[in-house]
Amino acid sequence: MNVLVIGSGGREHALAYKIKQSRFLNNLFIAPGNPGTSMLGKNVRLKISDLNAVNNFCVRNKIDLVVIGPEIPIVQGLADHLRKNKIKVFAPDSKAAEIEAHKLFAKNLMISHGIPTAQFKSFTFAEYEKALDYLRSMNYPCIVKADGLASGKGVLICNSIEEAKEAVDNIFVNKIFGSAGDKLIIEEFMKGEEVSIFAITDGIDFICLPASQDHKRIEENDKGKNTGGMGAYSPASLITDELLDEIEEKIISPTLQALLKDGRRFIGCLYAGLMITDEGPKVV
Repeated sequence: MNVLVIGSGGREHALAYKIKQSRFLNNLFIAPGNPGTSMLGKNVRLKISDLNAVNNFCVRNKIDLVVIGPEIPIVQGLADHLRKNKIKVFAPDSKAAEIEAHKLFAKNLMISHGIPTAQFKSFTFAEYEKALDYLRSMNYPCIVKADGLASGKGVLICNSIEEAKEAVDNIFVNKIFGSAGDKLIIEEFMKGEEVSIFAITDGIDFICLPASQDHKRIEENDKGKNTGGMGAYSPASLITDELLDEIEEKIISPTLQALLKDGRRFIGCLYAGLMITDEGPKVV
């Protein structure tokens, strides 16, 4: 097989590292790749936002499978474009990827299908004053989130109303997340331990990978703001077989069913960020 991995980060290096070990592999390309991936396959100077350029590269190099790592090219419709041209892709199409691209879509889907998650309220920039008023009704700490993709930095933990107002101002007024902050979510803070679950799925059947826990906060003792991630470990001893069964039954399976019912068959790797609370697992 000839395989093309899309992306340039540590995630894509890990993907290339394992794909390189496959006995079915003939040629491995990474676009654009990084210095580490150059030791595993051939880095390609390819503008991954140019859908036609990626498609043409696949045709010229007889690519059998494209594996897309980053969220942005998925949301921009790269998988849609390649599949339309009969190229096999491991990644969801842009319609299914809305569950990752827009937190408000994900929250509404979970609430409407009884999938456990934190209580919340959403606001647009036009509702700026209403958002500030709502903060006065919150218990602290609380969570303020930009609706769109923000490289893993769009979730702000606020320990006081002053911090929450600053978060709203930064998202709506200072536009620190750009258009990803055109809408925001204010939600309750869930007490518990956070864990990440990844499910490999064809949109109907799925299998969960071993649970992981990552280190996001920028300062010691989890005091700082979230980053895109600074390290992770797996498996997470917190997740027992019984707890994983509950997560699959109450969160992963109904999420995939809800997406499928809405005409959004999710193919690829579904990520669920969870809080293990006293009431059970909930989606953050």
